[in-house]
Amino acid sequence: MLCLGCRSTAPVMIAVIPRTAGTGLWEPEHGGVDAAAVHIGAHVYWNAPTSEDDVEGQISMVDQVIDKGYQGLILAPDQALALITPVRRALAHGIPTVIVSSPLLIPPGQGGKLSYILNDEEAGGRIAAQRVAELLHGRGTVAVLGVNPDIAGIMTRARSFELFLAQNYPGIHVMKRMGSFNMLHEQQIAEETLKSNPSIDVIVALMWSSTRGAISAIEGIPGNRQVKVIGFDPDGTLPFEIESLDSVIMQDTRAMGQQAVNLIDAERQGRPVPALTVLQPTLVTRKNVNTSEVRRLTSMDWRPGRWDGSTAP
Repeated sequence: MLCLGCRSTAPVMIAVIPRTAGTGLWEPEHGGVDAAAVHIGAHVYWNAPTSEDDVEGQISMVDQVIDKGYQGLILAPDQALALITPVRRALAHGIPTVIVSSPLLIPPGQGGKLSYILNDEEAGGRIAAQRVAELLHGRGTVAVLGVNPDIAGIMTRARSFELFLAQNYPGIHVMKRMGSFNMLHEQQIAEETLKSNPSIDVIVALMWSSTRGAISAIEGIPGNRQVKVIGFDPDGTLPFEIESLDSVIMQDTRAMGQQAVNLIDAERQGRPVPALTVLQPTLVTRKNVNTSEVRRLTSMDWRPGRWDGSTAP
């Protein structure tokens, strides 16, 4: 993707590699990146795997960025461990790198070349736990689906969720299930979980594949069993017309993209760059889904200038 700037010197070339492309989670990042790139006169290369479990594909894209001599890299890693080596190679080549959304096991800094812009996953876990407590009035059973050890942020939100309930609502029983980015697999896990645990009142789905799988499983239950779903990281339009979907907790990937470009520009100009920036997630319900702030978070319109401000134009 080409972003036209007005500087007379050769433009900075920045590569942006999200976990996948064309979804409601990552297209807002595209918009934030392009908005910032226009202001600094940068060109943006945007590419991503076709699925979030294509780790080898994402590694190959990072290697291409290194080989082609880009001046900046913005990466949302598909896997916490596998991307460490390619990111270290990028840093060794002097490429300013910003990791967004979920961290790697590399400390920030690295001579000023590595920064993190992360979703506050601890806050996300607490928000989900508070919502569960409201729905269950402090007592009941909740199933946590989509526990994925490959994504560090997901593990943090799972731990935060469970800890908050244990400390504040001991009357709520939590059961956890491992998950993947495969929606059909997640639907099967949800069906098995609901069948073997008829006392489940709420499902918290830590990934959108798990959310979609849980909704499909609930919709297929004979007798219209009333189980509510709290989801994370939607990949498209929020389906609140489906009764079982209670709420969604969203990352601000648009702000991540915009701030990441600005960090790369600052580092290249020798200005101080924060090693870590943490952005707050948002709880989206039927009550606030049509507000300007939520529409900014969910819009897949990434054209520069469309969402530069905090509200819709």
